[in-house]
Amino acid sequence: MRALQLIGDRKVELVEQPDPLPPAAGEVQIRVKAVGLNHLDLWGFRGMAFAKRKMPLVVGAEASGEIVAAGEGVTNFKAGDPVVMYGALTCGHCKACLEGRDNLCENVGGIMGFHVDGFARDLLNMPARLVIPVPKGINFIDAACAPIAFSTVQHMLFDNAKLQPGETILVQAGGSGIGSVAIKMAKAIGCTVITTVGDDEKAVKAKALGADHVINYRTQRFETITRKLTGKKGVDVVFEHVGGEGFNGSLLVLKRGGRLVTCGSTAGPSITFNLMQLFQQQYKIFGSFGATMKNIRESLDKIAGGMAPIIDTEVSLSELEIGLERLESRKVFGKIIVKF
Repeated sequence: MRALQLIGDRKVELVEQPDPLPPAAGEVQIRVKAVGLNHLDLWGFRGMAFAKRKMPLVVGAEASGEIVAAGEGVTNFKAGDPVVMYGALTCGHCKACLEGRDNLCENVGGIMGFHVDGFARDLLNMPARLVIPVPKGINFIDAACAPIAFSTVQHMLFDNAKLQPGETILVQAGGSGIGSVAIKMAKAIGCTVITTVGDDEKAVKAKALGADHVINYRTQRFETITRKLTGKKGVDVVFEHVGGEGFNGSLLVLKRGGRLVTCGSTAGPSITFNLMQLFQQQYKIFGSFGATMKNIRESLDKIAGGMAPIIDTEVSLSELEIGLERLESRKVFGKIIVKF
């Protein structure tokens, strides 16, 4: 079978590997059909693993596929079933796992494609408990956006920020994979959506997605415009995943008691902010990483209901570097998918 391995920083290689053995008890064997690219993949590509890992390492943290075979004791899957897979090797028995808070597993074995071999290969065996069926009518490309892109937003907006219908939200970087999903999810419940983008072409696309107000942050100060749009009251929620210099601006545009939820730091991981501003304005700041199995199921239901992902580019397995370079360039609008 084919596998795409990271052999060093910014070095990937398409290799042939032996097919996996038949699935063991409690496992399923999956034929991968599509892999979604995320900044997590880019961090790994750049060597930003934040943990020990061995190379070569099969890349890919988000994917869809179909069942090839089911091991002993697995009764909920059969050959041909379309599925997506959870991207972290959770233990399944700690307090967090038993409570359905999978992304807080106390004994996680690593993130696939980042710490341990990932999904960018033709075949793999997985514990059946980490595999989720895909509803009818969803193609493999769209399904591959559910395990990270859609579910991360679902977790951020509804589990953490508790976004409510009719509220006003600022979505930072609305042209990104998760930013475009956040616009769609917020509009679906009747929110007023303000979003930032990096160029006028993206502004047109963000408007077409349903954003009520679009700000080109390269030519305009999003803080000034957002405050004006809200009558100087500020927004209820900021969807933040950029970090860097814009983080304090995101705090500035929150109303008193507003909520900021963040899952990324693509513009820089370190900031300095005013603690007096934090407690006097009674801000609530939520750090959010990954999602739960429940969030993935909720995301698939939304896709099945017509909330289609925005696909920027489709590349072949041998063109993964092209996809990562486009992601790094920030020219992307929506998701980049690796097709098998």
